[in-house]
Amino acid sequence: MARKKQNYPLLEGLEITTIAAEGKAMGRWNDQVVFVPMTVPGDVVDVQIRQKRRRFMEGFVVNYVKRSPLRAEPFCAHFGICGGCKWQNLPYEEQLRFKTEQVRDQLTRIGKIELPEIRPCLGSAETRYYRNKLEFTFADRRWLTYEEVASGADLEASPALGFHIPNMFDKVLDIDHCHLQGDPSNAIRTAIKAFCIEHGYSFHNAREHTGLMRNITIRTASTGEVMLIVVFGEDRPKEITALLDFLTERFPEITSLFYVINTKWNDSISDLEHICYRGKDHIMEEMEGLHFKVGPKSFYQTNSKQAYELYKVTREFADLKAEDTLYDLYTGTGTIANFCARRCAKVVGIEYVADAIEDAKLNSSINGIENTSFYAGDMKRVLSDDFVKANGHPDVIILDPPRAGVDEPVLEVILRAAPERIVYVSCNPATQARDLALLDAEYRVEAVQPVDMFPHTHHVENVVKLVKR
Repeated sequence: MARKKQNYPLLEGLEITTIAAEGKAMGRWNDQVVFVPMTVPGDVVDVQIRQKRRRFMEGFVVNYVKRSPLRAEPFCAHFGICGGCKWQNLPYEEQLRFKTEQVRDQLTRIGKIELPEIRPCLGSAETRYYRNKLEFTFADRRWLTYEEVASGADLEASPALGFHIPNMFDKVLDIDHCHLQGDPSNAIRTAIKAFCIEHGYSFHNAREHTGLMRNITIRTASTGEVMLIVVFGEDRPKEITALLDFLTERFPEITSLFYVINTKWNDSISDLEHICYRGKDHIMEEMEGLHFKVGPKSFYQTNSKQAYELYKVTREFADLKAEDTLYDLYTGTGTIANFCARRCAKVVGIEYVADAIEDAKLNSSINGIENTSFYAGDMKRVLSDDFVKANGHPDVIILDPPRAGVDEPVLEVILRAAPERIVYVSCNPATQARDLALLDAEYRVEAVQPVDMFPHTHHVENVVKLVKR
């Protein structure tokens, strides 16, 4: 039965049947799809609809009629509010199964190409405290949960240091304990907040563009090194120095302490000066005996241990020979390129971000790798027939593009270069499927391996091996 209220019905006894795109759970009501967050397949729920479209509805649970046997107990007190780790209510084995199905569905439905048996999603050995980088935001008023508001209690508008509420740029949930990053991340965050409140530091107001304290970023390396970046919204040397001196004394494990002055309206700091206040200007990551320098602006996979598994799959699929020339497109800081360099004769890396290419060159130098060359620029402009002629015919190409996938002109150059093997690493199987369809006339898919880089989320990396027909 359905009762209408302001044209938004209450659906009673809706059965949740599957996980849908973007990690949403869904059921059907009179043949119309209904998306319901915070549910898992097998739940039977009463749902208040809050959005209606021609083909679907979205709503929230007002009552659990029956809880699914698949349901797991969330381990985080902030589950369902901060917007992260949305699959804590699913056992990890089920998360992996759904991710495998997600890859299979998108490659089949969008790619419409012949596929081998898709390997089960490769799980992460660590499902908590697996991230090596987190950013937290200050706000002068913390977000009040719906339960707090409904209680009617007189609640103090206290400041926050935590995560943005999804789709709300000016609302921040104060975080007590985050299960994503290991020690000393939580201790550093809570100590900074306490110090700033005790000493009367103003917290950021995104709408009014005021406040001294704006953001912090904490990076922790597998080597044990720790980087902290504190972003201030105003240039107030006395207060800045006092906080940074406090952190230096309280947390000697911080090996790289930076600060940034950001007076812009947006939070992007990649174009701003990062001032090293104490310690080294970088931290070091280690992988299979290779060392990678990670600066405050460097990109490095945020799940260090699982990145190693991802790169091992990539290298296995590349099946490199001693005489091979490898092209690593969208190379970033050259991690995959340097990881594979000792298995082949030559590696050519291309990346849009010039600073990343400098990191890639430096990482080759640090590790004594001399058979790599790196080029910065727009992939569509750099990778051309003349570039291939000048740098040597690629025997293998590794692709690791952004979520939007590979531009068609780049695929056309790849097809003309005709490498024997292509390894396509993707964080978005939907755009990967589209690109595989364009390669299908000349290449067949030989292997597919999903890899879980982000447990308790719907995100999945996928590695595909293509061989020339």
